[in-house]
Amino acid sequence: MQPTLTIVGLGSGDEAQLTVGVWRRLQAAAHRYVRTADHPMMRLFDDNDWRYRAFDDLYEQAASFPDVYEAIASRLLELSLEAAAGSAAQEPAGVLYAVPGHPMVAERTVQLLRERCPAHGVQLEILGGESFLDQAFLRLGFDPIEGFQLLDAAEMQVSDVRPQLHTLVGQVYDRFTASDVKLALLERYPETHEVVVGHALGVAGAERIERLPLVELDRTDGYGNLSLVWVPRSEDERLLSRSFDRLHEIVRILRSPEGCPWDREQTHLTIRKNFIEETYEALEALDNDDPEGMKEEFGDVLLQIMLHSQMEEELGTFTAYDVLATLNEKLIFRHPHVFGDARAGDAGQALQSWERMKAEEKKRKGQDPDAGSALDGIPPDLPALMKAYKLQKKAAKVGFDWDELEPVLAKVEEEIAELRAACADGSPEEQAGELGDLLFAAVNAARFIQADPEEALARTNRKFRQRFAYIEEQLRISGKTFDQTDLLEMDTWWEEAKRR
Repeated sequence: MQPTLTIVGLGSGDEAQLTVGVWRRLQAAAHRYVRTADHPMMRLFDDNDWRYRAFDDLYEQAASFPDVYEAIASRLLELSLEAAAGSAAQEPAGVLYAVPGHPMVAERTVQLLRERCPAHGVQLEILGGESFLDQAFLRLGFDPIEGFQLLDAAEMQVSDVRPQLHTLVGQVYDRFTASDVKLALLERYPETHEVVVGHALGVAGAERIERLPLVELDRTDGYGNLSLVWVPRSEDERLLSRSFDRLHEIVRILRSPEGCPWDREQTHLTIRKNFIEETYEALEALDNDDPEGMKEEFGDVLLQIMLHSQMEEELGTFTAYDVLATLNEKLIFRHPHVFGDARAGDAGQALQSWERMKAEEKKRKGQDPDAGSALDGIPPDLPALMKAYKLQKKAAKVGFDWDELEPVLAKVEEEIAELRAACADGSPEEQAGELGDLLFAAVNAARFIQADPEEALARTNRKFRQRFAYIEEQLRISGKTFDQTDLLEMDTWWEEAKRR
């Protein structure tokens, strides 16, 4: 006799929610099992003297919920096979498994059984029942057609939260789970935003609905197996603005025929310089350690990316979402020591892994990583100081480098001497050439002492501005202008500024 397993839904807690078909199966079943006895419908089993076995003991034995669900699914398959083997031909041989609510809503054990029953030769039948969603729509009073999502409190991520949708968070078992839900929601909503907690919806005498500010979500009592959190959908622009989708929509509107005339006219070339300017303004905010400035300037850089991506989307080549997908795939591929089986014990090993995966990417694209120059891959429009640094790093990787700092410093001194000679009797072109050689040698020295030359010079620029500002301040205090002072006096103030 073929093993059979029937899964039925018990509804959300009220006997009136039980379908006639499920009732009849419960009556006729020879082997009844329930995921948990901690459910209002168990009184129906007791009233009708239906014997059953619950799997609550597995919750106590297993280390996590996924382990519990794995154990239940495995045990039910064994029981189905045993029941078929031990039954006479005329006896019902199937096993009945009853779950709260609807079998296909938030029931991981059912999903596992759907995957595994065919391989074990077990015939699976699933009979629905009213789920907690039905009662949520009814008791909380919203229509899911307006936009709706169901999230699991145990696996909830900030990226799941979408204010434009009605959001139900199920399986909020206790305050600890409620706290996790609160922390995720606080990334999208203010502390005062009103949320709704529903306990035992549709169960007479047990139902309780509370409205409270989000910050109080884990400070209320009564959480259990029949608790959920509802966050009503919102059209509040302040909430919708905290999403990538909203940014994509705004940029699309700006470039549309109904949008901004200036934005519509722009091309990649016309706003190319804006990309560079916004990047440098973001760097300035970083250098100033200015969080408010960073927040604004990072947004301006992101806007440039979105505008260029929107231009390509209008041509049908790619979209901003393709940009995200390409980046995500690259990050995962180039970090096998994080997302795969490889290992990296320190930053150096991680960088080596990154370079290996870059070479592997080229192979997959049909490119020979060993072809071309060892200096390839450096953007031509990089600032010269930064480009010199990258050229030297690439040359060093293939062994074109000194082994220690002293020859590097000697090279700097040599270039200074050559610059002196050029300045004495050379042409302007020769002088500029020797100056470039000196700067290139200085960049090499920076690399040997593990200092980024661009950052080092930026710090010196800031230091110069601060000390020069001190000279200007002393002039104001003295009631003088630059025309009324001399280098000796300014140098005195400069030395004072250095000591400050």
